[in-house]
Formats: sequence, C-alpha cells, structure tokens
Amino acid sequence: MNTQARDFKWLTAQPIAHRGYHDMNQAVWENTPSAFARAIAAGYAIECDLQIATDGVPVVFHDDDLTRLCGLPGDVRERSSRELGQLAVGGTADRVPSLTDTLKQVAGQVPLVLELKGRPGDDDGFADAVVESLEDYDGPVALMSFDHHLLRDLKACNPPRPIGLTADGTKPEAFFTHEEAMQLGLDFISYCVHHLPNSFVEAQRKQGVPVITWTVRDSGAVELTTAHADQMTFEGFAP
Repeated sequence: MNTQARDFKWLTAQPIAHRGYHDMNQAVWENTPSAFARAIAAGYAIECDLQIATDGVPVVFHDDDLTRLCGLPGDVRERSSRELGQLAVGGTADRVPSLTDTLKQVAGQVPLVLELKGRPGDDDGFADAVVESLEDYDGPVALMSFDHHLLRDLKACNPPRPIGLTADGTKPEAFFTHEEAMQLGLDFISYCVHHLPNSFVEAQRKQGVPVITWTVRDSGAVELTTAHADQMTFEGFAP
C-alpha cells in the first residue's frame, strides 16, 4: 500500500455519485458540470471518467465514441479539448469539461474519484497529464483504472494520491489478474457489486484494503455493499 496515501478515510466516508449526481440522463446528464453541481449540493463524493483528447488534455467523458452522449459520430480522442468543450452533452447546455474545468468547479468541496479509461497502445502520456493537472489541486482525489498499464504509469508518477484497481469477475483467472495488479502497491479497489462476495475481495479487505462498489442502483446492491465492502458508487436514487 502507498504510504503517502495510507490515511484516506475520506474515500469511504460518504456515498460516491457515479458520473456525478445525474438523473439517468433525463435532464441532468452524466459527467457534466450540472451533475457535479448537484452532487456537491447534496454532499456526495463524485466519480467521473477521464479520456485524453488529441491535444494531450484530459477530459471528463466516459465513452470512446461521441454518439451516445453528443449525438455525433467519431472518436472522442480525435478531437481537441477545445473542440470537445464546444460539444453539447445530451442536447443540454452542458459541454464536455476538461479535467481542469472540473477541478475548478469542485474546488475540494467533495472528494473526487477519477477513473482513467485506457486503450492499450494509445495511452502515452495519459497518466502523466492527469497527475500534472492535479499538482496544484487542494482537495481529496483518488485515481483508478481497469487498465493495468495505466495503473503502472500512475504508480511511476508517484502522486500523493491513492491509486486503485477498478475490477469485476468471479472466476479464479480474473482473481489472479487482479492480484497481479495489486502487487503494484495499490491503495484501494472498486469492484462490481454484482460480483460480491468473492474470495479476492474478502482477502484484500482482511489485509486492510478499502473496497468501494460499482454501480449500485437498488436496495439489493446497497445490502451487498454493506455486507461486503466499505462504500458504494451509486446512481439513479438518493442514498
């Protein structure tokens, strides 16, 4: 475990709004300033997704493709952060924010959990750009990814922030891969709530590794989180 980031009880202190406190993309869309403002007002931590634009700037966006969120064809990584910042999300007044924009908006009011969305072979400089963006940020931030190459890159940057594995799976081969990632010295795990309980997560919790769940949408998933993890990443309801 990263000794710089060992004391981060804030990570599990309050429910974490998945892609911000959106309303399932009815009026308030995921990963937008409006969703983040709503989370801040409610006192929830914020989970959001990061991609890297073609100019090397981290932006807050989940999908590889622009179609679902912006109604346009094309790869998010083939646009500059300036171009993305002009695109409406869901036809609303919200535009695709950069990570820097989001940091300015949140300004340490609630914790941030940032998930880097990786693409093997196409992530040169991604981790470095994220860590650089956070250098002067005065607020609680955790970094995580499914992608082991990005976790290695984040660890190499040695930021004073907790770094975690995003994961799922119920089979031994999945657990073996997760255990390999934990050998990097990761600080926490974000695990699929519907794949709990399992031996991998139980073993990690016994070693003192905090576990948050994704994505909790109903009372059954809340109960699973309460029994087998330390905090939930939720959407679609008020915890």
